[in-house]
Amino acid sequence: MGVNSAFWRGRRVVLTGHTGFKGSWLLLLLETLGADVTGLSLKPEEDTLFRQINGAARCKHHIADIRDFAAVKSVVGAAQPDIILHLAAQPLVRQSYLDPLETYGTNVLGTANVLQAARGLDNLLAIVSVTTDKCYANDGRSTGYVEDDRLGGHDPYSNSKACAELVSQSFRDSFFAERQIGLATARAGNVIGGGDYAADRLIPDAVKALSAGQPIELRNPNAVRPWQHVLEPVSGYCLLAERLASDPKRFAKGWNFGPPAEDVASVSRVVGQLARCWGSDETVAPQLGNHPHEAELLTLDSTRARCELGWKPRLDFEQAIAWTANWYHARLGGSDAAKLCFDQIGAYQSLSSEQTAAA
Repeated sequence: MGVNSAFWRGRRVVLTGHTGFKGSWLLLLLETLGADVTGLSLKPEEDTLFRQINGAARCKHHIADIRDFAAVKSVVGAAQPDIILHLAAQPLVRQSYLDPLETYGTNVLGTANVLQAARGLDNLLAIVSVTTDKCYANDGRSTGYVEDDRLGGHDPYSNSKACAELVSQSFRDSFFAERQIGLATARAGNVIGGGDYAADRLIPDAVKALSAGQPIELRNPNAVRPWQHVLEPVSGYCLLAERLASDPKRFAKGWNFGPPAEDVASVSRVVGQLARCWGSDETVAPQLGNHPHEAELLTLDSTRARCELGWKPRLDFEQAIAWTANWYHARLGGSDAAKLCFDQIGAYQSLSSEQTAAA
């Protein structure tokens, strides 16, 4: 079941983290749906998808730190949104080791600030608070984590996102449930796609190496993750918001958005497939140096989203890698970033419609 454009047309939306990788894709998706978007985020770096698509001209653009409650309250109060999609975060595991206080401040206090600001809204229907698949207490299991499994997290990033889950749960139970405002959390797998330029991420680093004809340096080639194209979870966030608005009591809980078990893959498989799509021989090298702890195995069980939301991935592993490689290859060849994104959004929506009709 696809996202309902009629629901979103003219809908006032506050999107935090709109200058980030996922936020930029979601901003463009919301534009195709006709939503009226107010963005709240930190200033983007120079080389980002947000700048390439001229994102500031595509919404009511506000630069602020979500750790600053006065700033958050001002932007959210002026926007008077129907829907809040909260994506703003410090999203990198390695950065969380370097600056854990920044990570906890942004991911925990920042989430509390957004939710506190939302309490003063009159017409709010739903909030989707995005965390991560890494919010679970990882015990090394080979089966996927389900939404009721124990939260935890070894590194500061993962742990801070587990804390954000608890903050969201508390605000839901204490303040929003009695007002019939749906507040849910969304836990997505490892997201890939064109336009990600963040440091210490597999696909951006691999694309740089392939473009330069250099070996791809890998920290942990055997690490297994639930990889998926960015359009899968951002469409899931929109679908979840729709369901929350229609039945807040039923849908106000945690949701996994991940690929099927057969598409969970190791780092080495990802770079091998990317190299094939790039038309290059796969050449890898170990990344030297001391690396902080990262989980070896992590998978999600998204049965709840499939059965209750009607959400399911539209792209398999090979398609997700191919779409990602094609985006970067075309962009390096001079193609317009926004057009590349809109073309893939259109193709994804068409694929969704075709699959729904076939079902």
